[in-house]
Parts: sequence; structure tokens; C-alpha cells
Amino acid sequence: MYPYLRFGALVLRERRLPPMGIYDTHAMQMTCLPVDIDGFLEMNNGRILTLFDLGRFALSIRIGLFEVLKAQKWGLVVAGSTVRYRSRITTFQTFEMRTRFLGWDQRFFYLEQAMWRGDICCNHALLRTGVTAKGRLAPVGDVAKALGVEGDSPPLPAWAQRWAEADGTRPWPPEF
Repeated sequence: MYPYLRFGALVLRERRLPPMGIYDTHAMQMTCLPVDIDGFLEMNNGRILTLFDLGRFALSIRIGLFEVLKAQKWGLVVAGSTVRYRSRITTFQTFEMRTRFLGWDQRFFYLEQAMWRGDICCNHALLRTGVTAKGRLAPVGDVAKALGVEGDSPPLPAWAQRWAEADGTRPWPPEF
């Protein structure tokens, strides 16, 4: 089930906080609740992706993207992701979720997210996202301009660029 109560609390909290720059790292403290765990008594990998969704939404509020989306009647879409899972998060453990905007290429925006317990990175995701307008991807330059970002994207980290290039070679639709 989608964490609607967490989502509502997040919206109320983030709207009261000061704006952030587009390249700032958003961080929020969370706790693994009993509804987050799987049969192995650790946070379910699907729940991790859902909570990452909340982190991206929080960042969008703080950088002003949420207001731009409403004004333009745009939407958001995840176009691809890769996740590394390295350390368990169990019931009632607290962790910090970090979300950071990396930049963009000709079609997509790239973000990275991670959950940390102290000095331990539990998981890390790289996401390729898009903004949709009338069922199609909005030009990244138009979105950046609407956010007040002038000029080109900063260079993506080499590892993110290599992932994007490798994923571009993947057949679509799948061959089975």
C-alpha cells in the first residue's frame, strides 16, 4: 500500500521549509515501520523504491519544481533506474534518505538517492526521470528554464553517463 500518511506529512513539512538550490542535497530522517518490512524482517526492496519516490517529491517541493509542474500542468515519470542494495534496514531503525539532482542530457533528468544508517550506505539508486506534457516528454531545456536554470547541465558523473549509454543499447520492447 502507498504510504499516504507519510506523503501528506511530507507535503505539509516540506512546504514550510526554506527553498533549496536545484543541486543541493535534500536529506530527511525516516524510520522503518512494520508496514515496510517483508518476510525476512527487513525493509522490502519495493518499499525502498516507494520511499525514494517520497524523497524525489520532497526535493521537487523544495527546489520549486512542484509549483512549476502545477502551473504548466506537467507530470513526472521515472524512465529508468538502477539500485544497489548493500545493508539491511530493519523494523524501527532510523535512517537518512538523501536525494540529489545530478543534471540532464538531451531527453532526461538524472537523480541519485541513498538511504544511510550513520556512516553505512544501505542502498543507492540512480534514476532517469522525465517531465511529461500532454502525454509526451517535455523538452529538458524548457523545464530547466521554467526552474530558472540557465545554460547547460553540469557534466553527469562518469558512472551515471556510462549507465545511461549502456541502458540505451537495451532492446525495446523486450525480445521475449
